[in-house]
Amino acid sequence: MIIEQIKERALNLLSEKEKNFRIIDFSFALPYSYVLIESNGKKALGVAMTLLEEYKGHGNRKGINIGKNLEDFINMADSFDIVERTLGLSAINALSQYYFNFEVNGKDAAELILNRDDVKKVAFIGNMIPLVRILRNSNKYSIYVFERNSSLSNENTLSDTFEYRLLPEMDVVFISGTSLLNDTLDFILERSKNAKLKVLVGATSQLLPDLIKGFGITHIASTKIIDVDKTLLYLKFASSSMLFKGASKKYTIGVE
Repeated sequence: MIIEQIKERALNLLSEKEKNFRIIDFSFALPYSYVLIESNGKKALGVAMTLLEEYKGHGNRKGINIGKNLEDFINMADSFDIVERTLGLSAINALSQYYFNFEVNGKDAAELILNRDDVKKVAFIGNMIPLVRILRNSNKYSIYVFERNSSLSNENTLSDTFEYRLLPEMDVVFISGTSLLNDTLDFILERSKNAKLKVLVGATSQLLPDLIKGFGITHIASTKIIDVDKTLLYLKFASSSMLFKGASKKYTIGVE
């Protein structure tokens, strides 16, 4: 599975760099979970959307020790426990943020296709409302929005059960980074082989390009956290929209 390979690549990066990382803070929270790391005075914050529909409750599950190191957190990324898995991906994103050295271009994912004439059918894996709105308003595309979360479903969305049938027809597929959390990314990419662009989108997609290279993703559209302390405060107050206002900057970069 892709998430297993991403985990191994992240562990290799951690080993190669030989940095002494510390886990400063972490939380499984709404709407985003996060892991905060530090090394040599530099902090980095990785986030992942919390899939409440996947959460089964705390129950008698084993506790997560704040004393765990970054390697331990990364090793949880392919766990079948959604709490561990979410924190594991957040840790990989934190490591990615620490080593992020690309241009933070402020580019929106929609810009990848707005000037292309060879794109007719566009799919969204997850109801990415602002991005969907931009492309719908252009009146240039047939839009298909697949959503499994009932709170985000409406008369303009389709059940994700129709992905198997429709994805092979798409020219472009925008894929929520949460597909790494619910283990659907492999299936989505397999069914989207005919698409010209396959874009991993959202704050959950903070991965370094090298960690996702070779799987079929063409671009990552995510956010670089500029002000860690301000973003952390917003997260502690369960803010989603403020995550992108003044504390971070979005970017779109190619993968391969």
